[in-house]
Amino acid sequence: MAAAVLDVVKSQKQGRASGICSVCSANRYVLEAAMLEAKAAGQPVLIESTSNQVNQFGGYMSMTAAQFVAYVHGIAADVKFPVNQVILGGDHLGPNPWQKEPAKTAMPKALELVKSCVRAGYTKLHLDTSMKCADDPAGAHVPLDEKVITERAAEMCEAAEAAFKELPAGSPAPVYIVGTEVPIPGGEQAGHGAVLVTKPTDAERTIQITKDAFKKRGLEQAWERVVATVVQPGVEFGDATVVHYDRPKATALSKLIEKYPNLVFEAHSTDYQNPQALKQLVEDHFAILKVGPWLTFAFREAVFALEQIEREWLGGKSGVELSKLAETMEAVMLANPSNWKAYYTGDEHGLKFARKYSYSDRSRYYWPNAQLDASLQRLLNNLARDPAPATLLAQFMPVQYAAVQLGQLENTPRALARHKVGEVLRVYRMACTPDGRDFVR
Repeated sequence: MAAAVLDVVKSQKQGRASGICSVCSANRYVLEAAMLEAKAAGQPVLIESTSNQVNQFGGYMSMTAAQFVAYVHGIAADVKFPVNQVILGGDHLGPNPWQKEPAKTAMPKALELVKSCVRAGYTKLHLDTSMKCADDPAGAHVPLDEKVITERAAEMCEAAEAAFKELPAGSPAPVYIVGTEVPIPGGEQAGHGAVLVTKPTDAERTIQITKDAFKKRGLEQAWERVVATVVQPGVEFGDATVVHYDRPKATALSKLIEKYPNLVFEAHSTDYQNPQALKQLVEDHFAILKVGPWLTFAFREAVFALEQIEREWLGGKSGVELSKLAETMEAVMLANPSNWKAYYTGDEHGLKFARKYSYSDRSRYYWPNAQLDASLQRLLNNLARDPAPATLLAQFMPVQYAAVQLGQLENTPRALARHKVGEVLRVYRMACTPDGRDFVR
């Protein structure tokens, strides 16, 4: 399972610009698209859940790690994607969901979280203990001491290794990601101004003190399976802005990782980067590219386009109840503002616009809502029963129209939506494939 991640590291160290895209989403349609794209390319798919999203108490997805694995494997069965090609990862594994608790209760929960992930079959683990617990010293805006961070990360690794020993013989050993220089889980609130690239000296110090913390706990063998460190290459996005990769600013950082024979960089918040920037990131050893909101943003684009088609094609037709999808989404988000209110600012017009079109895509949290899901299913059923005319596809989904005309895509709403998400995934696949070749054989 995690062999594909190890293959990327090996390929990078052999001078080939290989990478892998990490799909950070639980959206069914996104995961279907990711698996279909990977299947077409003959590649594995890497899917990750965050500690807020999935944990032993359910998280905001109301799923434990074992339930998330079953959910993903069920989707794989539906689209006929081999489950042995699914790599499952845990992102920001640490005390983040329990920051309001003292360390003596938050950290045991973090340790149980990582154990539950290993037992469920996760094989890529990002150990992120940078978030403060309620009784950690200094103010809210003062970073937690690096020594505390690394000691807690090593403690989590120790827990993960203990859980791994419980698995049947021959089970794949987990690989680890360390480092924490990333935005808060869930996205940035601003995204304006310059984004500082990690200093090479800071990255080097993080690697060394984390290695020392592992050694202190007798985790030398586990350290051999640390495959990447998280750094900030200078990419970010906010509601309406994208900070694109500026290669010269990251040159020194890029060169640093070349001295480590088993390490590459993992880059978070790579959403909305242009194809050239993504390709350059992989060439510069940022070999694991995280993407999440861009995928659900593309899904939202797809279903909004399908609603436009539905309105033009079926509006006023006898016996047809329109989905009113965008209207329903607005009503649901207004009735339950907790997932967007702290992230969007502005007057009423600006807030309404952001709820629909922000790059942060806080609307992604609302698709499981029963009312919104019923509206979505009505839309899909309407256009499955009365397929969109080619002329309306050309108007509202021109890329999908071309694929339908070439016989490469079925004119069904689900297929059209997945293909739209696939546009983003194909950008990542091309960025991660050296010289146009697939790294997985």
